[in-house]
Amino acid sequence: MKLPLLKTGFVIWAVATICLRVAGSYVLWTRAWAWTLALFVVSFIAMGVLARRLCKATRLTRNEWPAGAISLALPTLILDPFSAGFFSRVFPNIDPTMAGVFGGWMLICCAGALVGVLQLRDPTKSA
Repeated sequence: MKLPLLKTGFVIWAVATICLRVAGSYVLWTRAWAWTLALFVVSFIAMGVLARRLCKATRLTRNEWPAGAISLALPTLILDPFSAGFFSRVFPNIDPTMAGVFGGWMLICCAGALVGVLQLRDPTKSA
């Protein structure tokens, strides 16, 4: 467990939850499949980039990056099932039918962070 990234993950989770509670109806729209698809793709990429940058900023070795990404994603993975389970209470301004989209969005964000820190090519082989 990488405590600095766990703390950062919790702060990201808290800020994002507050923002969604205030203005979530502008992010999660019903019957807007193209918007949802774009949101998922952009979020996946953004979280991958963010996880890499945070692992570099905290000066983790490349071997520690997967643990760093797990630490970063853990608050979302632990706390957002409760947000989804009590969706209409946590996010009263968002259509309750969007709970599934919300859950999918959180999973795609976590997946982006995890994939973002993977080393996709063998550094011992020259290109």
